[in-house]
Amino acid sequence: AVVSTQSPITAGEERDGIRFSWNVWPSNRVEATRMVVPLGCTYTPLKERLDLPELCYEPVLCSRGSCKAVLNPLCQVDYRAKLWVCNFCLQRNPFPPHYQGITEQHQPAELIPNFSTIEYTVNRGAPTPLIYLFVVDTCVEEEDLQALKETLQMSLSLIPQNALVGLISFGKMVLVHELGAEGISKAFVFRGNKELNGKQIQEFLNLTPGAHAANASNKFLQPLAKCDMSISDLLEELQPDPWPVATGKRPLRSVGVALSIAVGLLESVYPNCGARVMLFLGGPGTQGPGMIVGEDLKEAIRSHHDIDKNDVPYLKKASRFYEGLAQRAAKNGHTIDIFSAALHQTGLHEMRHLTMQTGGHMVLADAFATTLFKQSYQMLFGKNDKGEHKMGFNINVEVKTTRELKVAGALGPCFSLQRKTPNVSDTEIGIGGTNAWQLCSADPTTTLAVFFEVSSQQGQPPAGGRGAIQFISQYQHINGTKRIRVTTLARHWADPIANIQHVAAGFDQEVSAALMARIAVNRNETDNDGPDVLRWLDRMLIRLCQKFGDFQKEDSNSFKFPDNFTLYPQFMFHLRRSMFLQVFNNSPDETAYYRHKLMKEDVSNSMIMIQPYLYSYSFSGPPEPVLLDSVSIVPDRILLMDTFFHIVIYHGDTIAKWIEKKYHEDPNHENFRQLLQAPIDDAQEILATRFPMPRYVNCIHGDSQSRFLFAKVNPSQTHNTMYGYTQEGAGASVLTEDVSLQVFMEHLKKLAVANTS
Repeated sequence: AVVSTQSPITAGEERDGIRFSWNVWPSNRVEATRMVVPLGCTYTPLKERLDLPELCYEPVLCSRGSCKAVLNPLCQVDYRAKLWVCNFCLQRNPFPPHYQGITEQHQPAELIPNFSTIEYTVNRGAPTPLIYLFVVDTCVEEEDLQALKETLQMSLSLIPQNALVGLISFGKMVLVHELGAEGISKAFVFRGNKELNGKQIQEFLNLTPGAHAANASNKFLQPLAKCDMSISDLLEELQPDPWPVATGKRPLRSVGVALSIAVGLLESVYPNCGARVMLFLGGPGTQGPGMIVGEDLKEAIRSHHDIDKNDVPYLKKASRFYEGLAQRAAKNGHTIDIFSAALHQTGLHEMRHLTMQTGGHMVLADAFATTLFKQSYQMLFGKNDKGEHKMGFNINVEVKTTRELKVAGALGPCFSLQRKTPNVSDTEIGIGGTNAWQLCSADPTTTLAVFFEVSSQQGQPPAGGRGAIQFISQYQHINGTKRIRVTTLARHWADPIANIQHVAAGFDQEVSAALMARIAVNRNETDNDGPDVLRWLDRMLIRLCQKFGDFQKEDSNSFKFPDNFTLYPQFMFHLRRSMFLQVFNNSPDETAYYRHKLMKEDVSNSMIMIQPYLYSYSFSGPPEPVLLDSVSIVPDRILLMDTFFHIVIYHGDTIAKWIEKKYHEDPNHENFRQLLQAPIDDAQEILATRFPMPRYVNCIHGDSQSRFLFAKVNPSQTHNTMYGYTQEGAGASVLTEDVSLQVFMEHLKKLAVANTS
């Protein structure tokens, strides 16, 4: 039964890039609020579709000024009178003259029922080139800087030749490099401790605001084809920052001013064009606006404990500064990517708005010389089957709804376009008060969570029995053309009092877990109260059990959940223990990085983050998925765990002893060598395709690295329940005070069946 309900859902996701938490919608507002999990969906605007029909003409819009919905397969069409009725506002619209030849046999593509998603290529203005502006930290070790220079030089061959490139380097001073100065390296030098506004940057660099044609001769941003040698030489000439660093001091690093100049340069000369500011950061900002920590090494960089105690002298000011830069960049459609490569913190916590509001990437590595950084950076320029880079720019997402629905808000790497239309709800979830958002850039997995509110008051399902939603995404394609992707979907209404089983059958537990995770992280970010968020998640789960569980009052053994709800409590158990909500043992930078990825990835990747996958390799058969539980950790197995951020290969005690005796090098034990190789091959496959590249951990039973596995599994056996540990095949014991899933479920059932609500 579970397979049959999931397959149309995942097929719909493949086709339209959309999955709803509820696939049958409650017909009135009061009952919708009692459903616990909000009505919402995940939406991937640039979902890769090789069979997507591309139409080279303008979409046909509804003529009502307050509607402007796009013609779609759900509209009623009168082929004789050449009229169509908008399914959102019921306006009758004549077809434009070039549609006069349509009949029921010769339908235009946008009316064919299979094409719920369709893409228009429109001619609006000249194509605009892409812009890549490298902002390079030179306060790093020579060996590390050399590795970074080589990576950047290699990437020049991956960037389209017509793209514009620029280079800013910074240490104590900030250097804006001129391109194309023959035989001589010229740069404008700025002091790193003085804040500059956009107007000052324009004047100092002698920029002409906004006039693209006048900027063709711009000295700082040039087409790659024209300045390939020049920028390659400039990168080669970069040296570690020459300012001496005294003992017990940190290098003076002007991150804030460097970013401020990058944002100011782009907003002056190329507003509303696809552009990426790529910041390569080797440590925290220590001077000027946006500084994270002082110069003195005695002063430790802030931890979660310091943030809780409010013992953070720079945090609020730095966060405000970077949020201001993020808003300026986002308003002009410019993306900011941060590649942090250091063993200590670099300030991602304060800078998180830069990537989240502009749709940029965040990569966390130990050094620029690591494979993790090099491969992740290279993947940014990956191409699809048509040989095009997998990215789009300035994606404007607008949501139309039938009158029984209102838009409550969105969560993801976007910002509000502040369009308060009649279909906008007063209740806000995330970025609300609008029905349109902008993503400065996106790739084929960048996903928004969009939330809705049922607005109809009466108890009866609305006439027609179906509600509809239309997503209209206008974006700049990688080749510079303008595209409009339109997705129109409908779902049935049902009365949750009379037909609770209908509504329950449409529940999608995976999407619901991903949406609740985003809401929980958002609450944590805005209220900064971790324990309160955990209590809220618990209350929501108990209410869901009470609403949809089948039980007799006060009898926890009688509790039963419908099939498509059974995994949801397990997802919540792992979410409560995850690094998104538990900050223990993580720095604020790591927490910011993990949360950033959760807020922009699609459902399948989000589920790996919430409840990691665990595969077992043994002589008894082919590799198989096993429970994420300590009972799966047995001596004669190899385990492969994928947490999205880490790939862990764990060798059980017996396997580890065989490796020690070098059995795998003996030709007589070829099958053992193959068993050892199998998880490595599978891990390489994941490492080669995932962005950013995960950390790879290869460990054996009993060594310190095995903590990665033990921290994630459900501790069904701990040092307090050791009685089963000595039995053969009973699994490993986890040293923890955490409750196990079994205890969690028992308590959940008791609370759900209790008489008190």
